[in-house]
Amino acid sequence: MRDPDKLDNLIKAYDIRGIVPGQLDDELAYQVGAAFAHHLGADLIAVGHDMRVSSPALAEAFAAGAASRGTDVLAIGLVSTDLLYFASGVGDVPGAMITASHNPPAYNGIKLCRAGAAPVGQDTGLTQIRALLENGLPEYDGELGQIGYQDLLPAYAAHLRGLVDLTASRRLKLVVDAGNGMAGRTAPVVLRHPAFEIVPLYFELDGTFPHHEANPMNPANLSDLKAAVRREGADAGLAFDGDADRCFFVDEAGEAVSPSAVIGLIATKELALHPGSAVIYNAITSRAVAELITENGGRPIRTRVGHSFIKQVMADNNAVFGGEHSGHYYFRDFWNADSGMLAALHVLESLGNTDQPLSALTGRYVRYVASGELNLTVSDIPGTLARIEANYTARGATADHLDGLTITHPGGAWFNLRPSNTEPLLRLNVEAPDAATMTQIRDAVISAVQAGDSRHERVDAAS
Repeated sequence: MRDPDKLDNLIKAYDIRGIVPGQLDDELAYQVGAAFAHHLGADLIAVGHDMRVSSPALAEAFAAGAASRGTDVLAIGLVSTDLLYFASGVGDVPGAMITASHNPPAYNGIKLCRAGAAPVGQDTGLTQIRALLENGLPEYDGELGQIGYQDLLPAYAAHLRGLVDLTASRRLKLVVDAGNGMAGRTAPVVLRHPAFEIVPLYFELDGTFPHHEANPMNPANLSDLKAAVRREGADAGLAFDGDADRCFFVDEAGEAVSPSAVIGLIATKELALHPGSAVIYNAITSRAVAELITENGGRPIRTRVGHSFIKQVMADNNAVFGGEHSGHYYFRDFWNADSGMLAALHVLESLGNTDQPLSALTGRYVRYVASGELNLTVSDIPGTLARIEANYTARGATADHLDGLTITHPGGAWFNLRPSNTEPLLRLNVEAPDAATMTQIRDAVISAVQAGDSRHERVDAAS
């Protein structure tokens, strides 16, 4: 049985994540594997892991735990998270991925899914698994499950390439920054195509991340990619996070492409093929996304941040596509799961079929000016949100609480303050029709947050 207080710091809204071995160790991974297998009663579970130093042992312990309850395990080895989703989807089996995504090297975690890559979060299984960890599993004296091994990378790569059409593509020169993460294994296989010339950056698998954090949402981690794109005269740059389920794009001038523009591009593309479909977007995505979905005959559906929530809304509405401003992109033809590599192929298909540069292609989908995500250290998060809401609504703005606090001004500018799940932070995103208005609102919100709080530290980019 596990201490409930320690589990509070480990079990998040949609995965299990903590420092190894202080919070997460092989013994706990074994127990989570056993609890997951018991909760589902599945005959077979697929288990994969990333390149972190602690990942192979945690994956082995998880698999042994699942087998201890009579469940067979398909161990698929070193994989990206979306390759684990592929295994779950194509095999119609539950899955477990040992990864801490973009977190620093000391961290690791476990992402779980049900058969068909269906999400597991607090409302879809994590609560029950936590209860089993706290109270202990019932006795089991049946046969042990068997553990087998299979490399699914070739099948995964073929599946992704089958979802796009690259036959008419012009040849593209691409710089790909794997950040020493799992894209270093998957990108060379998926992107092995006559349409692409690949310039690799940091493809060596190394869970200590010797060059930069594998978190492309932080602009500092795109510096090497931007410089390489300019140096190589490349058509585009791709940056993946540690488990390669997110992808960020850099254009031919070495400038970062807004993830909201990527959502607009792919949504428009998918709606042309599936008219009238629903498209999901989250609360911090540009308002241009909803406008573009509507203009292209789709049904825009706004949801909170987080993959387990979006996947469920995708399934409930049979949505063709979903996107988050954090670089997660979800596809109906990929079991509603997110795949940074599939998003890359969609963007590259569109780029290869036009003579325009990436900046012009994605520029069609940019209508407003955004601040990017800023982290504000706050000691009293509930009190700060209540104070900010009262301040702005008293002056005619509207508020909603779908995910944190979103304040919309009468002229259409908006900002969102969203609490971090793990740190005493409020994450601020601002969008306005022009740069001056965005800057004024951004600075006013930062001042208002800091004016009533004892901690004034500001971090300029989400980490």
